[in-house]
Amino acid sequence: MHSIVDLANNTRVYDVASVTPLNLAHQLSVRTKNNIYLKREDKLAIHTFKLRGAYQKISGLTKAQAAKGVVTSSAGNHAQGVALSASKLGIESVIVMPMSTPKIKVNAVERLGGKVVLHGDVYDDAYHYAKQLEKQQDLVFVHPYDDIEVMAGQATIAKELLEQLPNMDKVFVPVGGGGLIAGMATYIKHYAPNIKVIGVEPEDCPTLFEALRQNKRVILPEVGRFADGVAVRQIGEKTFEIAKQMVDEVVLVSNDEICAAIKDIYEDVRSISEPAGALATAGVKKYIENNNIENENIVSVVSGANVNFDRLRYIAERADLGEHNEAIIAATIPEQPGSFLKFCQMLDNHAITEFNYRYAPNQQAHIFVGVALSEGLSEKEALITKLSKSFDVLDMSDNSIAKTHIRYMVGGRADADNEALYRFEFPERPGALLNFLNKVGAHWNISLFHYRNHGADFGRVLIGLQVDDVSKLERSFDELGYFYQNETDNKAYQYFL
Repeated sequence: MHSIVDLANNTRVYDVASVTPLNLAHQLSVRTKNNIYLKREDKLAIHTFKLRGAYQKISGLTKAQAAKGVVTSSAGNHAQGVALSASKLGIESVIVMPMSTPKIKVNAVERLGGKVVLHGDVYDDAYHYAKQLEKQQDLVFVHPYDDIEVMAGQATIAKELLEQLPNMDKVFVPVGGGGLIAGMATYIKHYAPNIKVIGVEPEDCPTLFEALRQNKRVILPEVGRFADGVAVRQIGEKTFEIAKQMVDEVVLVSNDEICAAIKDIYEDVRSISEPAGALATAGVKKYIENNNIENENIVSVVSGANVNFDRLRYIAERADLGEHNEAIIAATIPEQPGSFLKFCQMLDNHAITEFNYRYAPNQQAHIFVGVALSEGLSEKEALITKLSKSFDVLDMSDNSIAKTHIRYMVGGRADADNEALYRFEFPERPGALLNFLNKVGAHWNISLFHYRNHGADFGRVLIGLQVDDVSKLERSFDELGYFYQNETDNKAYQYFL
């Protein structure tokens, strides 16, 4: 493990990288009553820390290895690091990327001199194909994280931090495959073992969290793809051995909390992070809130800013929910004159961000309301308590179906016999939606459908089907190979659709 420290101290990465700034996040610091510093890895040439590890590895190849050329697999950021590093050193590079990779990232890799091969739906498919090419074409594989040289390149961030802020108390680091946190933790613990190194992962991608909990590397059955830069199903073998010894704790955050952190970073330094880039900052906020910490020097690694412009709409919509600046409420009111007005009056002076209502022919109606909050969770709880005295109220602020689909499609309930509701995710590429419909819609009657492009790598569909045999239906879904979830019991569906 000392080899990581030695390699970082004698690094070659500054041939292509510069020392990145450490900015005080003023507004976030005041709100959290701590000194929050942002380590700006988004300021590097390719807007991500991945350049460090890639160059450290490739610049250390022998002449014979360099003559062969390199190959790697990546959904974006590591790909750019390898392409730029290889070009700088006059080495040919082949980059295998999933077919769902956004065009902006493919173009960036090609612009930097990499030869792009699109293969498979997800990162794991691209990885296996890259390993095939390594053997078939006698190339040198550059692993995105599970390599000592790559970790040493990432460790140079810790080297800079100890010079920029030697009296830091904690550093929060995003975790995917573990290369960044393994490298940084090794370096920090060698020179300053008192500094806590805390990993941050999305709740739907707890790779290191689960490995530490079970004391073994586990393969997650499914990973969330919102923070695509850390969407890895299994922590690295070498990185886990290091993380077990060096990492103090792991924090899990929701996608809405990540969106709120993107907004925080933008408001303080006017930079738009990608979801994985803001992951550590979301972890900082959650950790401070859960542990009542004050007056500490805390560093968050802003690891990247390669975000699709189309995704900003989704991020902005969810940021207020993640910051607890908006509540989504479902309420049942009597279908009679005056009840709608009475409900609105009870909201007092709260700003309404959204209101969905449709006449129902029976005795009760359901309304879907977005309410702006200024004092967070306590204010929401007080409002719901007040409304509950007169109406049947449900808090839907944490209901994924309500936030992703229902709010865009409230329009009445159907009397569709034997309706089952499912949520799907599939790779967002030309023809994917049509392919999905061809496979599903040919055998069962579709009674409900909602799809909305969020500018992400994966499309999200809510579908209702009239079906007699659910087990047969789900066997058919299994053959599709896409992630799906039965949502028939979801309260948002039962109330509004």
